[in-house]
Amino acid sequence: MRYILVNKPYEVLTQFTDEHGRATLKDFVPVPGIYPVGRLDFDSEGLLLLTDDKALQHRLSDPKFKVSKTYWAQVEGTVTEEALEKLRRGVQIKDGHTTPARAVAMPEPAGLWERSTPIRFRASIPTEWLAITISQGMNRQVRKMCAAVGLPCLRLIRASIDELTLDELAPGQWRELTPAESGKLKAKLSATKNPANRKVAVKPTPGAQPAPAAARRGKLG
Repeated sequence: MRYILVNKPYEVLTQFTDEHGRATLKDFVPVPGIYPVGRLDFDSEGLLLLTDDKALQHRLSDPKFKVSKTYWAQVEGTVTEEALEKLRRGVQIKDGHTTPARAVAMPEPAGLWERSTPIRFRASIPTEWLAITISQGMNRQVRKMCAAVGLPCLRLIRASIDELTLDELAPGQWRELTPAESGKLKAKLSATKNPANRKVAVKPTPGAQPAPAAARRGKLG
């Protein structure tokens, strides 16, 4: 099995082919037979996991597992505590109501690379950064969340997937997960961690008599 992290550049499709000739992952990761886990929009940047492990791919994409993803968002306007609190509680967007998120103001990320197409700046309106962690996967969710609290998103970078982070990966660079990293991720997302598959022990009612063995086996006599 292959497990690869890549820093997807701006305006690169999260796929390996495109009939219109746009840049794809194939231009950066020449490894056959792997597929992206989830999506990262054409105009977004940052961390993407590629794998040929279909079981892990499914679990990472399944909202039941609540895999957290952290994004750095450069927004237009001033990040207020009121806006952050709304994001933390959840906001209404076109796709529905978002679940509570972690949201904090932050400085511009250290060592941040220049985007291939610079963002638009308006002299009269400041831009600031915030970090948002979610476990949902609605279409363009973080951008819509920012817009819902009056902070249009100018630039969006996925910084982490669970405990996997960008670290020193430059745009277009990729690396294999170490055996320890892939093993830890698979253990965390094993089928038994799915709430639907967990067996819940039922505590006996105080004073109740245990059922006869035959009845416990589903037999009446």
